[in-house]
Amino acid sequence: MVSTKVSELTEEDIAKFDWLTLRKDMDRALPLESTYQKLIRKFNENPFVPIGCLATAGALVYGIWSFRTGQRKMSQYMMRTRVVAQGLTILAMIVGVSMGAQKKLK
Repeated sequence: MVSTKVSELTEEDIAKFDWLTLRKDMDRALPLESTYQKLIRKFNENPFVPIGCLATAGALVYGIWSFRTGQRKMSQYMMRTRVVAQGLTILAMIVGVSMGAQKKLK
């Protein structure tokens, strides 16, 4: 097997690999974005999903803390709150996906 560096490949060699050509075309069509930029874009597209995730995590952490300190009623209440927050987050994701699909159809 011959080992070559990527910089030594010619355009003809690269043309043999469709996925490299596809990657070049995709980079031109969709510019790369940082993780922070992607987070901001996704938050602007559907802000209820990250809010629901934070609410779920908050209820979970507070519920575990309540359980650890011996507050059984509050712990049970927070676990139920967590389940509701998870359900609302899933609902927000479904609504966001359906709204995105409707935009693409138009």
